[in-house]
Parts: sequence; structure tokens; C-alpha cells
Amino acid sequence: MTTGRIFVLGILLVGAIGTAVNGADSYVRLLYLGVLLLLLAWVLTTFSLRGITADRRARSQRAAVGDVFEEHFEISNNSRLTKVWLEVLNESNMPNAAGSRVLTLLRGKQKRLYTARTWLTRRGGYTLGPTTVSSGDPFGIFRATKQFPAVKQLIVFPMLFQVRDFLSPPGLLPGGKAIKRKSIDVTPHAAGVREYSHGDPLKRIHWPTSMRRDQLMVKEFEQDPQAEVWLFLDTHKSVHVSKKGEQEQVPPVDDLFLLRRQKVKLPPSTLEYSVSITASLAHYFIGQRRAVGLVTASERSYKIISAERSERQEGKILESLAFIQAESNVVLPSLVTAQIGQLPQGSSAILVTPIVWPELLLAVDSLQRRNLRPLVVLLMARTFGGRQSNDELVKSLAERNVPVCPVYCDADLSETLSSFTSNTFSQESAWRQPVLSHLT
Repeated sequence: MTTGRIFVLGILLVGAIGTAVNGADSYVRLLYLGVLLLLLAWVLTTFSLRGITADRRARSQRAAVGDVFEEHFEISNNSRLTKVWLEVLNESNMPNAAGSRVLTLLRGKQKRLYTARTWLTRRGGYTLGPTTVSSGDPFGIFRATKQFPAVKQLIVFPMLFQVRDFLSPPGLLPGGKAIKRKSIDVTPHAAGVREYSHGDPLKRIHWPTSMRRDQLMVKEFEQDPQAEVWLFLDTHKSVHVSKKGEQEQVPPVDDLFLLRRQKVKLPPSTLEYSVSITASLAHYFIGQRRAVGLVTASERSYKIISAERSERQEGKILESLAFIQAESNVVLPSLVTAQIGQLPQGSSAILVTPIVWPELLLAVDSLQRRNLRPLVVLLMARTFGGRQSNDELVKSLAERNVPVCPVYCDADLSETLSSFTSNTFSQESAWRQPVLSHLT
């Protein structure tokens, strides 16, 4: 198009100069030809985007880091005129977003479909758009643009690592039998029915019994012997560190790449490792039918997701983790204090942190005093580019009989987390002892 623009402007310039110098007919014709070409280019540009619409569709607005996100573009020409060329620009804020194309000769009342594939390398929320369509005259003199705003959002969950086994929290009583003690919460263990009292939730009404007795009857539940698992993610802005290095080059997504997919590597950041570890443990324990809760903090407030056991709970946790950033002023002991009063006895608290300060011991002591079971997944800050080491914390935690899972930069998280249970059998015995003594 640059050549066409130079050609038209050259005709116009030669014609204008020649007409001004000697007024020869040939120069006048060149001048008229240049003006006509400019007018023709302007008219073609004016109608170039008439009747053009752009639509984007995706099968799901949820994905995870490492997935290939497929999006289908549909460019429609609702007018009767053929569009010589159209440039489609995907202006999504998604890193390395694909979908920008140049389409040629789109006839009237026709559509052009194509699929764009993007390799997801960063968690977060991204708009699927806006989409800008540009066109103009064949000479490239004028250009018209039309923007279609984004109407959907893609949420990219953290990368999940397969955890085959992990140090599981023991129940309140050995053997997994239900505790013959009433619970105000709904558990998998129904104890019987009783008469309806004002304030009982309607979802606990047992309708078959109510119909037989001609009065409302509600179900009663016994306490669940399986301990709750609470994940505490440290997001203090002064705790996390990362190595300085070059960004990983993302290869183009083509058919060969889809057949031989490369693995996404986590950036050397304690925050990204912590988020992926928390997400992987939540996925593992929910798969084990454990009630899992999440406690973390944003810039101005706490983020607490009550413990539940369901696939919906996993979705809530992963969606929250997708947007977590290291921007909080809340230190880990304060995070524990904010929720410690709501944790049932016998619950386990998994602290995921790269902290190098001895304040971690305060959080652990608080949990142990309330008959809770702390477990620390400690990211070794020195290996991530930190100036200080937290090796002394590992020794101090071991003295308190607190299981510690050290995580190093560039380690295989799946293997690190899965092998934690076999290396801490003696710690698990010490972990169980305080609760049993309390129950006796």
C-alpha cells in the first residue's frame, strides 16, 4: 500500500508542478487524474467498513496457566459491496494474544471465520477485546477504523501441579467414625430429625418425615471426624522476592506445537510459586473430600473463604488466587490471628510463605496453643534471589515439632509436594500427639 500511496501522490505532485510551470495539457491531465484518484480513495474508504461486524466466541471463560486458549473470530460483511481488505486487530490485554489477521476480498453478505490460539503464561483476568477492524482504499492513502468493545472476560487460574500424596491432617478421632456430638453445620453424617424451630434454614427440612408427621421436621447432623484444612497464603509486600532475568520466549501456537505441547515454567518468583502451591494443595485436599478454606489478604482487606468440600469451592479458591498480588501490609501472624478464632479444634493450618523473619514462630505458637495443627510450606528465599536465608527458621520449626516442606527455586513442585509425606512420618506422630492428649 505504500507503493500505491507514493504512485498517487507522485501523479498529483507532478501534475500540480507541471501545470504551475508551463500549463501543458499532459500535466493538467495528470493533475486531474491525481485529484480523481484521491476522491476515489476517499469514497472507497468511506464505504469500506459499512456493514462490517466482528464477533468473538470461546467455549469457556475459565482456563489455567499452561493451557492453550482457543477463540473463534467471525467477521461479517452485511453490505452488498465487496471489501477489498480488512485488518483485524486483537487489542486484548492478554499476554501474547493471538487473533490479529488481514482478510482480503470479503464479498457482500459473506462471513469469514478463523480460530486464534493463545498460550496462557500468566494468571489473572483478561478482557476478550476490544477488537479493532481497519480498512481503506486500495492505494493506502486513507484509513478507517471501527472498534468493537470487549463484552467478555477470561480468568486464568494459577498453574496446578499434580500432588499424588501429602501429609494429611488426622481427624478429631482415629478411625474416621462420626463424633456423637451435634453440629450446627451441615456435615455428611446425619444423626436424625427433630421438630422445626424458628430460625432453622429451610434447606435442612426433611420433607418426607414432615409429610408423615404433618409438621415440619429438620435434619440433625453430627460433627465430621475429618479435620478442616485451612490454607494461609502470605501476601505481605516485603516478603516476596524474585530473580531478575530475561522473560521466557513464548513460541507460536501452531499444529505442531499442539501435538507436542511444551510445558510452561513458573517465573522465579516466590509469589508465583506460593500461589501455585496453594492452588495445587486446594485441588488435592478437595479431591480427598476434605473441607478446605483459604485465608489471605489484599491491599486493604482480608480475603477469607470459609471451608467447604465441593468442586464449587475449588472454583472459588482458584478464582481468588488468580488475582492475588503481593501488595498487603498484613504480616502472617496478623493473618493467623484474624481467623484463628473461627477454626474448629483439630483443624490444620498450612502456612505458605517465603518469610525470613522470626515472626513466623509467633503464628505457629498461636496455632499450637489453640490445639490446631500448623504445617509450613516454606519457600527458601535465598534460592529465589533473596538476600537473607530462612534456614534458621527450618531448625526452629523442627524444634517445635512443626512439619516443614522446603521449596527451592526451579524445583519440581509436583515431586516436592508429593514426597513430603514420606519424609515426615516422625513429624506426623508428633503432629497428632497434642490433639490426642487434649481429647483424653
